[in-house]
Amino acid sequence: MKKKIATLLIATLAFGVVGLTGCGANDGETNETTENAATEESTQETEDADTADATTEETTDTATEELEVLKVGASITPHAEILAQVKDTLAAEGYDLQVVEYNDYVLPNTALEDGELDANFFQHQPYLDDFNAENGTHLVSVAAVHFEPFGLYAGKTDSIANLKDGAVVAVPNDTTNEARALLLLEAQGLIKLKEGAGLTATVLDIEENPLNLEIKEIEAAQLVRSLPDVDIAAINGNYAAEGGLNVADAIAVEASDSLAADTYANVIVVKEGNENSEKTQALVDAVLSDGVKSYIEETYGNAVIPVF
Repeated sequence: MKKKIATLLIATLAFGVVGLTGCGANDGETNETTENAATEESTQETEDADTADATTEETTDTATEELEVLKVGASITPHAEILAQVKDTLAAEGYDLQVVEYNDYVLPNTALEDGELDANFFQHQPYLDDFNAENGTHLVSVAAVHFEPFGLYAGKTDSIANLKDGAVVAVPNDTTNEARALLLLEAQGLIKLKEGAGLTATVLDIEENPLNLEIKEIEAAQLVRSLPDVDIAAINGNYAAEGGLNVADAIAVEASDSLAADTYANVIVVKEGNENSEKTQALVDAVLSDGVKSYIEETYGNAVIPVF
């Protein structure tokens, strides 16, 4: 009897040990399986994220590559500001408008002639004609956009009536803009030009100068800075605006029905041979729009007048 009880007890204990060992092995396998699954899930999420990022970058790069660069040189005010209004419009047409800003009247033309630009927007037709003649360039206008009234601005003297004998008057030193300044002085009764001098007038064409005005020729971009040193200055509209001057503050401006108003509209210019390209046409259509016209009128008032 005692042997039977002992045998039964040993069997029971053995079964318990085997049972416990079995449970421990199953828990280890379960934990290992769970950890492996978590690792695989984390790895997959990382791979998916990397794939998504790569897809986004690829899409962005592709979108950028699809846009054809349209590079336009322009004076800062108002030309570059006007062009900024059509960037989205041109993007919708497949062009990435890149505006290169200049603060002089020479480099944007030489850059266009050399193929560094697709177009430029800063000058009027008489200046363009004169530039081509003097430099042998082959640039043509494709659209007239706006007219910027030329103004006489006070320096040491606050009005035309207060100008004294020998007063110093600053004018642009480039041929076409100098003629424009002289025509404005003539319109104010300060000088008289030789008959027929018109748009080619220089200081040598001054026939009468009652006040013995000293006409000082200065680079157009420097005229605003010259004001403290001269009595009055004839300044281009864009340089006046850049220098913080308002056409409303000018002591005299070109009349809207003057020869200048008919002649000195600012134009979009391209190199000869590109007048009818799709790129040029897209630029012209975008700028000569009702939206741009409204922007010019609302932003610049009488300082910039649309002509389309």
